[in-house]
Amino acid sequence: MLTVLMECRNHEAELAQTLSILVSAAVEGLVSDVIVLDHQSEDGSSRVADAAGCYFHNDWELRDVLPLARGEWLLLLEPGARLQAGWIDETAEFMALSRQVAQFAPSRTHRRPWWKRIGRKGAPLEYGLLLPKQAAMALAKPGNGLEALAAGHKRVGLVSEIVPAALAKAR
Repeated sequence: MLTVLMECRNHEAELAQTLSILVSAAVEGLVSDVIVLDHQSEDGSSRVADAAGCYFHNDWELRDVLPLARGEWLLLLEPGARLQAGWIDETAEFMALSRQVAQFAPSRTHRRPWWKRIGRKGAPLEYGLLLPKQAAMALAKPGNGLEALAAGHKRVGLVSEIVPAALAKAR
């Protein structure tokens, strides 16, 4: 089973967009729960999370939240990111056969212009991060968020594509 974690601050629309993609994975039994870590949002982020059945934390410390995750694997996403077709089966297979950290492939239809890709290192969660819960718990440090947890991992590339939040918002 998989727990999805997202951090948000005034990402009501983006949160709804990403959560809608996760519904089919929950129906198929892959996603067991979604945890939304809030940074004092002033919009309807909490209502969106509540309507989708997510756990919503206003005041949180990552090392205290991770043990609450029901899944043995964690999927860290940015609000607004959109996983593309085929991600459910590939993720389930990867989790069954591996203990490595992985990320999704950048969408071929939603790419930055080549001059913006050259020499640019992406954000740690730009393509999501799939990792075992135990590895995340061992790396969680006081005061850190999901980006700090995601930084510095050697990642296996999955074939399934993701539209990063920054590109999903731009379209």
